[in-house]
Amino acid sequence: MNILVTGGAGYIGSHTCVALLEAGHKVIVADNLSNSRIETINMVKEITGKDLIFYHIDVTDKAKVEGIFKDYSIDGVIHFAGYKAVVESVQKPLQYYYNNVVSTIVLSETCLKYGVNKFIFSSSATVYGDNKVPFVESMELKSTTNPYGETKVISERILQDVVTVNPDFSVSLLRYFNPIGAHESGLIGEVPKGIPNNLMPYITQVAKGKLEKLFIYGDDYPTMDGTGVRDYIHVMDLAEGHVAALEKLSPGVHIYNLGTGKGTSVLQLKDAFERVNGVKIPYEIVGRRPGDIAECYADVTKAEKELGWKAKRSIEEMVRDA
Repeated sequence: MNILVTGGAGYIGSHTCVALLEAGHKVIVADNLSNSRIETINMVKEITGKDLIFYHIDVTDKAKVEGIFKDYSIDGVIHFAGYKAVVESVQKPLQYYYNNVVSTIVLSETCLKYGVNKFIFSSSATVYGDNKVPFVESMELKSTTNPYGETKVISERILQDVVTVNPDFSVSLLRYFNPIGAHESGLIGEVPKGIPNNLMPYITQVAKGKLEKLFIYGDDYPTMDGTGVRDYIHVMDLAEGHVAALEKLSPGVHIYNLGTGKGTSVLQLKDAFERVNGVKIPYEIVGRRPGDIAECYADVTKAEKELGWKAKRSIEEMVRDA
C-alpha cells in the first residue's frame, strides 16, 4: 500500500517508516521538521535499503496536503504530526489546540475527498486522565490533566464522528504509553531539539555529559518509590504495532492500547540504564510538574487478541538501544 505518514521524520514516525518499508509498503512522508531532522529520512533509507518520498510541509496547510493526494494514489494515512510536550502544552494551549486538532481535520477532509478510507491516529494514554490503572480501552475518558491530552481526546472524537456519517471509513485509534529506545542500528532515535521533555533522551544527554544531571519531578507520589510510574515500550515494538493495525484495519472505529502492560518507576528506569550501560546518572529530586499523574500503564489484552501484536522487547533492551 501507499501510506502517507505525517510527522514521519519524528521519533515514532521514523521508526514506523522503517517497519512499513520492511513490511513491503511504500511510504510518503509529510513533516515540517519543527522537532525533527531531514537527516533522519536519509537514515531510514539507509536502514531499509529502500526509498521513500518526502514533503517538507505543515499538515495544517490544506492546499499542500491536497497536493500530495493529487500526486500519489494514497491507500492510507498514519497521522503522527503534532506537538507532544505535556508541560509546554500547559504553557501554550492555543498553539497545541490549533496544530494538533486542525491537522486532524485537514487530513480527515482530504481523505474523504479523495476516497482514502484507512486512517491510523497517533493517540496517547493521556486521554485516560487520572483514571484507575491499568487503563482499558472501554474506560470512560476522564478529563485529562493538560491541553496536549485534550487535543488527543478531541481528535479521537472528530474521527469517531467522521465514521458515524461515513461508515466505510476505517479508523484505528492507537493509544501509546511511553515509547523509549531506538532502532538497534543506532542510526535513528529520539533526538529532540533543545532540552528534552521526555525522560529517556534526558537520561541519554546526561550520560553523554551534555546535561549536568537528571531532574526527577516528584518523589512523593503513591508509588513503590515515590516517583512516577509509566508503561515504557520499545519504539520498534510500537512501530510494529502500527503495521499490525494497518494490515488488520476494517470499517469502523477500533481503539487499541500499545504498551507492555507493566509499570516502571522513574528511579527504576534510571537504575536499569546505569546497570545495562555502565554509566552513572547524577540526579536531583525537584517538585512535581503540572499535568503529571502518579501511575500510567496499559491493559494490552485487546491488541494482542485482535491484532496478534504484543510488545516483546525488555526494559534492558530499551535502555541499551537508547
